[in-house]
Formats: sequence, C-alpha cells, structure tokens
Amino acid sequence: MTEEKIYYSNLTGEESELTMILELKRAISVERVLITNHARQEAENDNLRLDEIYWSVNHGELIENYPDDKPFPSCLIVGITPNNDPIHSVWAYNSQKQIAILITVYRPDSDKWIDGRERKKPC
Repeated sequence: MTEEKIYYSNLTGEESELTMILELKRAISVERVLITNHARQEAENDNLRLDEIYWSVNHGELIENYPDDKPFPSCLIVGITPNNDPIHSVWAYNSQKQIAILITVYRPDSDKWIDGRERKKPC
C-alpha cells in the first residue's frame, strides 16, 4: 500500500485548511502528537490541560493557515474548552510521519482579538 503525500502548497486555500484540520484531528485521535517545550510552558502558564487543548481542536476551527511554513505547514486554531473558555493553539503537521506538532497554546487576549477569532486592527 503506497502512502499519499499531501503537498499543501498545491491545494487551494480552502482545501488546504480542511486537509490540515482533518489531519490534525486524526493525529490527535491516534495519539501521534509532539508537544514543544514552549507549548508545554505556555499551557502551564495558562493552566491548560492537554485534554482541554485536544478537545478545543476537535471542536474548533482553523482561523489562520500558514501552508508555506517551514519545516512543516502550520495553522492557528481557535476552540473552546469544555467550560467554554477560548483557546488558541498553533499546530504544524508533518505529513511524512503523520504527526501533529503543538507549537504554542494560549488564552487569546481580548485586547488583541475580537471574540478570539479576528485580530483587532491597531489604533
């Protein structure tokens, strides 16, 4: 069985976003996740547990897509915890190894975000 490689830069914006979030959800569901030290520290600083972060991805939406990031395509996902607290998480996806990489996670600052989904314009 040959493995199909996904080249995000060859997909349209909408296809790339859909593919990315589906691949992240799949990797999380089979526990193929790498968490950076930075993400662990940020999660601890904001009192976020891994189960809350994963839940927020599974019930969240991709709001910014970075298909040309190196070494892997990445994206910003907004979601909520089971307690309805907003969470932002930045993920990369290694399609060759089928691993989701949590780069950072944080609670969005209401001074910088509108409803956690849209960046506020600088004054």
